[in-house]
Amino acid sequence: MSLCLVVDEMHPSLQPLLQSIGVEIDYQPSLTASQVPAALAAKPYEGLVVRSKLRVTADLLAHGPQLRYVARAGAGTDNIDEAAMAAAGVALLNAPEGNRDAVGEFAMGLLLGLLRNIARADHEVRNGQWRREANRGTEIGGKTIGLLGYGHMGRAFARRLGAFGCTVLAHDSDPAVCTDGHATLVPLAELQTRADVLSLHIPYSAANHHFVDEVFLTDFAKPVWVMNTARGEVVDQAALVRALQNGTVRGAALDVLDNEKLNTLSPAQQATFDFLRAAPNVVLTPHVGGWTFESYARINEVLVEKIRAFRAGTFGANAGS
Repeated sequence: MSLCLVVDEMHPSLQPLLQSIGVEIDYQPSLTASQVPAALAAKPYEGLVVRSKLRVTADLLAHGPQLRYVARAGAGTDNIDEAAMAAAGVALLNAPEGNRDAVGEFAMGLLLGLLRNIARADHEVRNGQWRREANRGTEIGGKTIGLLGYGHMGRAFARRLGAFGCTVLAHDSDPAVCTDGHATLVPLAELQTRADVLSLHIPYSAANHHFVDEVFLTDFAKPVWVMNTARGEVVDQAALVRALQNGTVRGAALDVLDNEKLNTLSPAQQATFDFLRAAPNVVLTPHVGGWTFESYARINEVLVEKIRAFRAGTFGANAGS
């Protein structure tokens, strides 16, 4: 029987699902990142399942010479050195299909919260303030929503936007991406010319670091609302703060930050975070866009099917996020 090491907390359905395809699970979520190399070297593991506890590097892979695949329980693979994986001949499996619906729904909620001042109004009423005019909102209908990235997450959001009477544009740097009828694919310059709202759905990579910077934001033809349910590092947070201050950005809804360990912020990160958390036109949530009870279980189902297909030799190319 094939052996798979699991080093992060997973929904309890994982063990019976893996057993059903002939894979024995060694479930060790209590391992620290520094303990994983020794654990990996201790047994002839064919597979490794991770969330975001550790980085998968060439050094780590060297401790598991019999590894054939690493399965990332989620969509993002920014903690995995894909070049090292390719060099070691180890396949990367991830599960964007498992939480795309959760992200699509959550992005819809963020957009409504941002344009209709829901979080701010709730806070005010709880504090005895009844300010109707100050919380007059803006409707989604008639607006142009620009999606940067049109993989699983962008498509899930676009499907839900269809009921709101808005125009949905999308730009993706991958020329192989095609439309599914829920958004019109356009060049980036056209998206920046037409969009009222920018929603980010691109993965983090070295090439995408601070992709949304001061120049990018000033290239929009009109002030926009900005939403990020992707990765915090794709946005230059200081540039976003400046854009909020000068009106280039009308408001922001951020489920992710450039540093989500709030007790480790640098002085510069602390300054931008202090502005964001005090700003009345900013909505902040703790990276929960794809984190639902349903997606927690569904990710297992997606991963196990991909592991089954990989071991059977029928696994196709990774569809991305």
